[in-house]
Amino acid sequence: MFVILDEWNSNQPFPDIHDALSEPNGLLAMGGCLSPSRLCNAYRQGIFPWYGKGEPILWWSPNPRWVLFPEEVRVSRSLRKRLQRGEFRVTYDQAFDQVIEACSAPRDAGGTWITPELRVAYTELHRMGLAHSFESWRGDHLVGGLYGVTMGQVFFGESMFHRVTDASKVALVTACGYLHEWGYRLIDCQVHTAHLESLGAGPMDRSDFAESLRDYRDRPVAAEAWRR
Repeated sequence: MFVILDEWNSNQPFPDIHDALSEPNGLLAMGGCLSPSRLCNAYRQGIFPWYGKGEPILWWSPNPRWVLFPEEVRVSRSLRKRLQRGEFRVTYDQAFDQVIEACSAPRDAGGTWITPELRVAYTELHRMGLAHSFESWRGDHLVGGLYGVTMGQVFFGESMFHRVTDASKVALVTACGYLHEWGYRLIDCQVHTAHLESLGAGPMDRSDFAESLRDYRDRPVAAEAWRR
């Protein structure tokens, strides 16, 4: 069942995620808005917005869902050597605006899915303490990073970028260390990419993902999480 959401009713319930289309995989609803309340409602149910420039807002819950357990991140030998050499300095929540701007830059011929409206929406979630970034630095230059949304003990990864080889991988591996230490149980990777699979991400049935989300989305993390 495909639903068109009311732009003016940000508290309108989403349809059940199991009603999402199988083709295209996971498409659940269209329209609505990107208000904090609607976005939070979406993430709590395992739904995320993903659409191109000039398109209406599209909401997705694909099956399977690709996830990464922070303690199971896979570090290749070459990446481990790079980490040991300390080529990059990794911080968090030091440059959220710069990270989302870099993630929204057009890539190859595919353009970008991070529209100006999405940038504004996630920046507001960051202001509310619900969206966070990890940054890789070489000297004073931002060379890689990622950002995502948090709900309880779940980190919903949204996008990552790199300007120097392995800078985003170092950011993700370091992020996994922090997230595991703080008590996060699950990183949502949304859909498959070879890049994330190489780092240990794997498929999870949508029903199992929904059950995990119900278990973790309201559990607290460590008090020191995100403090600088």
